[in-house]
Amino acid sequence: MGNVSDKYVSILRQYWGHSDFRGIQRDIIGSIGSGHDTLGLMPTGGGKSITFQVPALVAEGVCIVITPLIALMKDQVYNLRRRGIMAAAIYSGMTRREILHTLENCILGSTKILYVSPERIASELFKTKLRHMRVSFITVDEAHCISQWGYDFRPSYLRIAELREKLPGVPVLALTASATKLVAEDIMRHLRFAEPHILRSSFARPNLSYSVRRTDDKNGQLLRLVQNVPGSGIVYVRTREGTEQVADMLRRQGVTAAAYHGGMGHAERSLRQEEWVAGRTRVMVATNAFGMGIDKPDVRFVAHYAMCDSLESYYQEAGRAGRDGVRSYALLLTSPDDGGRIIKRFEQEFPPLEKIKDIYEKVCSYLQIGIGDGAEASFLFNIHDFCAREHLYSGTVVSALKLLQQNGYMTLTDAQENPARIMFCVSRDDLYKLRVQRDELDHFIRTLLRLYNGVFTEFRQIDEGEIATWSGYTVQRVKELLKRLWQLRVIRYVPSNRSPILFMDEERLPRADLYISPDTYKRRQELMRERFEHMLDYAANETRCRSAVLEAYFGEGDPAPCGVCDICLARRRAAKQKSADAAGNAAESLRKEVLERLAQGPADPRELADGFPGGVQRTGEVIRQLLDEGLLATGKDGKIRLK
Repeated sequence: MGNVSDKYVSILRQYWGHSDFRGIQRDIIGSIGSGHDTLGLMPTGGGKSITFQVPALVAEGVCIVITPLIALMKDQVYNLRRRGIMAAAIYSGMTRREILHTLENCILGSTKILYVSPERIASELFKTKLRHMRVSFITVDEAHCISQWGYDFRPSYLRIAELREKLPGVPVLALTASATKLVAEDIMRHLRFAEPHILRSSFARPNLSYSVRRTDDKNGQLLRLVQNVPGSGIVYVRTREGTEQVADMLRRQGVTAAAYHGGMGHAERSLRQEEWVAGRTRVMVATNAFGMGIDKPDVRFVAHYAMCDSLESYYQEAGRAGRDGVRSYALLLTSPDDGGRIIKRFEQEFPPLEKIKDIYEKVCSYLQIGIGDGAEASFLFNIHDFCAREHLYSGTVVSALKLLQQNGYMTLTDAQENPARIMFCVSRDDLYKLRVQRDELDHFIRTLLRLYNGVFTEFRQIDEGEIATWSGYTVQRVKELLKRLWQLRVIRYVPSNRSPILFMDEERLPRADLYISPDTYKRRQELMRERFEHMLDYAANETRCRSAVLEAYFGEGDPAPCGVCDICLARRRAAKQKSADAAGNAAESLRKEVLERLAQGPADPRELADGFPGGVQRTGEVIRQLLDEGLLATGKDGKIRLK
């Protein structure tokens, strides 16, 4: 198993300031450090990233980390660099030149951790450069994505096995926060583990109190929670409009609350997130777009205003409460019509196969991808604009894209910040003619050419602020001049924006060649229904500890009751009541017996007490009570008699 030596602990102290590892971090680091393929099952907030970042700094070469979440990738690279650790990332939307530069640094050995999105590992450029790289080990984050039975299957993950062929002898660390037994076995098989090896952290959260409220008044129940539990919280709501409505309701009740959803501008979302992390906003009302990679340990409650579609999602979202180990609350609100609503949504999530083909064609036309084109290309994709233009319901489009992704055609990545880009679409000679005629544009074009090379052959990222500094114009004027050159067809200009990126896993196919496996479709439908039924069972359960239900779902053998969920607390109250009732009944019966005995004549108190099964103390208490009530009296001889 390999012990974690002092060098790992000293790296942890030096870069993170912690004195020791938590939970199973030590075992995972020891295992991967000794060269063993390892599957680490760790709940959200269990410190997954430490398990590959620390050994990566000790090992020779670069650690390749595969993860689908671009926003998280950028976050981690930023945080590692702040600590003085050389990290980099490659994802959809970067130019070839940027990718090349990043890979060259990995070959030279200056980069210790390289994050790669799964669709990028299949590109020829990556495969070519990989041959010259010294790789310490491969980390597969969100490893459940490799399993068709996982709740977020991505075919691009299946290509990770190809890396193993190119890197013989390089061990693999697979990490996930949510894998059932079936999924765990699937992960190890697809990643070609030399032998099965799972290190499982406990999924118990002893400080987190889970509860479910069935109610027609969700607002009232939510307010009770917010008013009774001090500290910050998250309320998860299904729709964008819902986030605004619930946040508004809380504000009217004097709670500082803000809404957060995918339809907002990047700047506004960042600001709202910062206000909440800093504690200036108490409650964040959000869709499930909120929470990934947010490090706020003192969240005191997470409330779900609507049911999740799986226990995996619920456990992950509820688990954002109480990461600091202090008592916190996870509340699920359900109403009688929730089940029906979700089944309706469920039907929309599986559009007919012909509808999926329609959407594929419309997306390709919208992005102007011709048949036979587009392989491994990335496109900015504004899904809201697309849905509005095509008069389509966004839920159906998202589901169709997910099924197209699961069949290996295209991948929609999470939204990210995209800098402005330009590319000249005229030759240098034509440009010269144009420059002679226009003074202001002449100076502006000279500035562009001085600042950016390669703009005649490919799109280059530009910084409008930098151009403003060098040209002497305001940023606003720079944008106007770029648009002017675009209108004159001198350049192609993509303004800076925040948008998801659609990556074409392969070239656009004719409709007739587009194949969506009916078996996969049907099996995924069954799995989704099965997962949703587990969620319904969790909500309907009235007898079994909620924490134990969740732990058993994630494969823990015989979980003990948590003692703090609503079911355990109700059971404890019932037991207390029962023993109080039993004590009351016993006292009543003893009282009758004492009165019956004294009806036969006076008695010495000690002899009287000894004569009953309750013992001296219990009988003494009953006698005192009867004396206080005036039913008994003490004679001059010290004996007790009926009054």
